[in-house]
Amino acid sequence: MDVLRNRFKAALQQNETQIGLWLALASPYSAEICAGAGFDWLLIDGEHAPNDLRSILQQLQTLAAYPVRPVVRPPVGEVHLIKQLLDIGADTLLIPMVESAEQARQLVSAVRYPPHGIRGVGSALARASRWNGIDGYVQSANREVCLIAQVESAAGLENLEEIASVDGIDGIFFGPADLAASLGYLGNPTHAEVQRVIVDAIRRTHHMGIASGILSADEQFARVCMSSGCSFVAVGADTTLLSRNCRELAQRFKQPIHSIPQSKDVY
Repeated sequence: MDVLRNRFKAALQQNETQIGLWLALASPYSAEICAGAGFDWLLIDGEHAPNDLRSILQQLQTLAAYPVRPVVRPPVGEVHLIKQLLDIGADTLLIPMVESAEQARQLVSAVRYPPHGIRGVGSALARASRWNGIDGYVQSANREVCLIAQVESAAGLENLEEIASVDGIDGIFFGPADLAASLGYLGNPTHAEVQRVIVDAIRRTHHMGIASGILSADEQFARVCMSSGCSFVAVGADTTLLSRNCRELAQRFKQPIHSIPQSKDVY
C-alpha cells in the first residue's frame, strides 16, 4: 500500500484557501452528512464536544470515504493522547491553548518518532499505518503529520512569533472565544478590539510565511480574515447549524395565525 499523503498539510504549504466546518455533534452519521456538503476540511472536536478516542475513530473512518480532510482537536496536548490519536489515523492535530515556544517544541516532539521526537512506535497495532500495510509508514510519518498550534490567550499572542518559528509547527489557529476572554471581553468574541487583535495576528503570521486559521460564523469577519492572509477558515459548526435552524423552523410554525383567507371555490 502506498504512503497516505496529508492533503491538508500539502494545501497549507501551497497557501491554498481551505474552507471548513466544526464537528461537535460527536456522531459519525452527522459527520457523514457534513462530509458530503463540499467543505475542504472538517474539525472533529475533542475539547468542547463529547468525543472520546472511539468516537473520534468512528468519525475518521466515516470521513475516509470522502475527499474532505479531517482535523482533530484533542482536549489538551498531552503526549499519551497525541500518540493515541496519531495511531488511530489522525494525521492533522490542532492543539488548544499553546502559549510558548517551549510548549510548541514539546508538542512537535510528541508527534515525531525517534530520534527526532518521543512518539512511541506501535505501527503494527495502528490504523495509521494500516497495520503495517503502508510501505515505509514509520519513515514518512514525521513528514506527513501536520501540527497546528492554537493561540487563544494574551500570553500566546505575546509569544506568537516565537511559537510560529518553532520547526514542526505547520500553522497557527486563532481561537476567538478564549482570546476574547483573555483580553477582558468574555462572551464577546466579535468585539471590535478582539477582531482587530486577531487580524493583526493573522497579518503577523502571514508575514512570517506561516499558515493561519480561524473559526468564525460571522461571514463578513471570516472574509476579512481571508483577505488578511488566513488560509484555513472554519465558517460554522454543526451544532450551531442544527440548533439555529430548528429554532427558526419551530418559531415559524408557532407564530399566531390571525386569519387564513380561504376561497369559496376550494371545496
